[in-house]
Amino acid sequence: MLAKKQLISFYLPAILAVFLTVGMIFFPKEAFEASLSGLAIWWNIVFPALLPFFVFSQLLIGLGVVHFLGVLLEPIMRPLFNVPGAGSFVLAMGLASGYPIGAVLTTQLREQNLCSKVEAERLLSFTNTADPLFMFGAVAVGMLHAPHTGMIIAIAHYASSLTLGIIMRFYRNKAEGKQNKKIQRSIKPGILRRALEALAHARQKDSRPFGKMLGEAIIQSVNTLLLVGGFIMLFSVILTMMDLSGIITLIATPVSRLLGLLGMDPSFSPSLIRGIFELDLGCQMTGTLKGVALGEKLVIVSAIIAWSGLSVLAQVASIVSSTDI
Repeated sequence: MLAKKQLISFYLPAILAVFLTVGMIFFPKEAFEASLSGLAIWWNIVFPALLPFFVFSQLLIGLGVVHFLGVLLEPIMRPLFNVPGAGSFVLAMGLASGYPIGAVLTTQLREQNLCSKVEAERLLSFTNTADPLFMFGAVAVGMLHAPHTGMIIAIAHYASSLTLGIIMRFYRNKAEGKQNKKIQRSIKPGILRRALEALAHARQKDSRPFGKMLGEAIIQSVNTLLLVGGFIMLFSVILTMMDLSGIITLIATPVSRLLGLLGMDPSFSPSLIRGIFELDLGCQMTGTLKGVALGEKLVIVSAIIAWSGLSVLAQVASIVSSTDI
């Protein structure tokens, strides 16, 4: 058992790092182009789309608006998802701006003790979603060339996320169960007054001037987006090295057989494999396939978006690593 753990935690990362380094030495041009492609996605799409949301979310937390929403929406969020009312802010921002802002805001709520460890894990499971602009614009219009499919993709994605949130409400421990009973009994009339008091108390506690708060929000947001950009570029290079070394071709055979058993076109296997690692590349390749039914493309694209890719999962793991989530 110990040997298996050592293989996964010690030797496998070292082997992968050596493989990537050697690959970049033998294919420097391809590695550079892959890195440049990842940088273009980050600079042209991710950075301008997410920076305003990141900055304003930081400001709303500092100004106490999240604390206000936490008290006001507790009677809704607690019965539905078994998370604090402040989770409504994370849910709204996650739906509006996409990953990884759900992870960023959940981490901040946990750091400020606005939710417990289990509540944060529960909240993270369904608030880290794709954004509407990506599904309606990039995927439906830009990749599938079928604008009417945007609504189908979005409804499927958000419905599955909210359903998961309702299912995850049952994920708990004994200590949290006792705490939640106290929280339920604390919901009393005069909720608007208590919400305003929570806002004022949070603002008094965070006594930073607005200018300083804005500057720190921008710095923290840019640092987070630099982390996101690094992961996008890294996984773009990883996929290129896997492609050049024949690993993707090797994996494609069993994936093709699996797709055939599910009644899907086996030609989706290369795009599905890429989607396992990187969301944008997988969806983009799916859209370029010829002679395949649009309905099947929708299934594959929806699966890739729901999975979000190892690149996004790695971003989330890095963001929440400073907490006990």
